[in-house]
Amino acid sequence: MKYMRLLREFLRACLVEEFEYRANFAANLLSTIFWLAMAVLTVQLYFYRTQEIGGWNFYEVLVLLGIFNAIHGFIEFFLQPNMARLVGHIRKGTLDFVLTKPVDSQFYISFRHLVFWRLADVALGLGLVAYALFQLDRLPTVTQLLLFLIVFAASLVVVYALWMGMMIFSFWAVKVDNLSFLFSSFFETARFPVTVYKGLLRFALTYVFPIAFITTTPAAALIGRLTVWQAAGSVLVAVICFGLSRWFWKFALRFYTSASS
Repeated sequence: MKYMRLLREFLRACLVEEFEYRANFAANLLSTIFWLAMAVLTVQLYFYRTQEIGGWNFYEVLVLLGIFNAIHGFIEFFLQPNMARLVGHIRKGTLDFVLTKPVDSQFYISFRHLVFWRLADVALGLGLVAYALFQLDRLPTVTQLLLFLIVFAASLVVVYALWMGMMIFSFWAVKVDNLSFLFSSFFETARFPVTVYKGLLRFALTYVFPIAFITTTPAAALIGRLTVWQAAGSVLVAVICFGLSRWFWKFALRFYTSASS
């Protein structure tokens, strides 16, 4: 309950800050709509020459694209602003102020700054999912919706753990901005089903850098291609990734040199 109250205060403070610049929300919403439209157009160009991509038809890929946009919105909502500040805290020595607070430092670093207008990406992405499912004439069953919610939450945990793990390297190498670009580049591959990729690349995107669990698995849940065992596998991957990121955070704190030392 302590952390729930703290998260509520973070939400309130950031929401007040966002309302100070309401025009920004409208401008950013238009920008989001534009880039989502461009992404849909890009997918449509692929289907001028073929009926399927990796065994997925046009509207099934739109389901995946909507989930990709929603996850990207969550990344920009809480992950991107906080991970950027983590590097600054370590570089300037101001992580001292976080470590001395009576709250878990990883929780504080992860959720202190939130960008509310990015939730428009989430809403538009889920709207695209609903549109694509309507065009497919597929109403997900209760079981499919439940599996989707489980694997979607698991995908957010995987994204968080991967990005947190890369940013933790800033305890040893202060300039880790290139790792953010590397993550973004890999994340872009999640715009398409993992079955599009072949050979070693598919293996890497499934087991080394688990992009398959971020968008392909949630989309498969909605269109009836996911089994309970596959969903359980996604949850297991999420638990392992989070556990490793938690261990890595505690390990890295031992090497932190504060501003006073």
